Amino acid sequence: MKYFLGVDAGGSKTYTLVTDEQGQIIGKGHSGNGNHQLGVEQALGNISNSVAMALQQAGLTHSDIEYAFFGLAGADRPIDNTILRPLIGGLGFTNYGIDCDTMIALRAGTTQPFGVVLICGSGTNSAGKNKQGEFFQCGGFTYQFGDFGGGGTLAVEAFRSVIRSWDGREQPTMLTELLIKFLGYNSVQDMFDDFLDNNKSVPLHTTKLLFQAAEQGDEVACRILRVQGEELGKSAAAVIKRLKMEQETFQVVLAGSVIARGDGPFIHSYIEKAVSEVASNATIVKLNVEPVVGAVWMAMEAAGNPVTIDVYEKLRTVSDYQTIQLLDKTRM
Repeated sequence: MKYFLGVDAGGSKTYTLVTDEQGQIIGKGHSGNGNHQLGVEQALGNISNSVAMALQQAGLTHSDIEYAFFGLAGADRPIDNTILRPLIGGLGFTNYGIDCDTMIALRAGTTQPFGVVLICGSGTNSAGKNKQGEFFQCGGFTYQFGDFGGGGTLAVEAFRSVIRSWDGREQPTMLTELLIKFLGYNSVQDMFDDFLDNNKSVPLHTTKLLFQAAEQGDEVACRILRVQGEELGKSAAAVIKRLKMEQETFQVVLAGSVIARGDGPFIHSYIEKAVSEVASNATIVKLNVEPVVGAVWMAMEAAGNPVTIDVYEKLRTVSDYQTIQLLDKTRM
């Protein structure tokens, strides 16, 4: 029996799965930040702990793994690989590969090894791979380098819209009542003073208020989410054009917590419009399994083991977001 290991190391969590060649999960691991850009030693420690947990649960050692594949946040540029290759190489696997976490999300969302992925969680990123294996990443380097959105930015947009409405620079918005209640203040003045006096940051989960207000028809919230959708659409179009995929049939995979909330008119419709204008044969799909599953599939393929329909279905059945999150909570 052959065994494969996949890792999804992001800025807030690191997941590891160990499976056999039939796609049966025999080991799971979980830890914190795995992005070396937020601290190399911390990332290495968390990746190592997650891997060790999964191997222990599987009753295996590093030498038992046929191939290990690591999807790593922050594996964006050649300079990152000069850090990450020796870091991952030191874990003890004979055969292993690494790639940006966007690629394992793409692989988890489609049954073919090419396409486009849009990620919008705490931040945003987009990337693609064409049939020829050419790769292009668009964004993922913060607002200063061209990005817009993700939960961090959207939370600030919601907060500043309430301030601008309060001081008269913007129209009234339902976000005002939602925000002061969510943050526990009696008034916008109290909130304004407390945040300014104590140099507070807007909580990431404030983003959910945009969707609550938009569902009630709030124009300010709808406008912010429209901009997010349009920006993601622009990123998808840029990737498609750069990789010359306009005439190809492929899938655009949507991943991340913000996109998960953005069904229907708020975000998805703007992505669909932008994609259809440049690639009429492309279809939009939402990622419904953890990206770590894509890392397992990439490990299998790197070892020369084609991913069969049975393997696809087995992992998709047992590895959706809710199932893995519930499994994680039982360990904490």
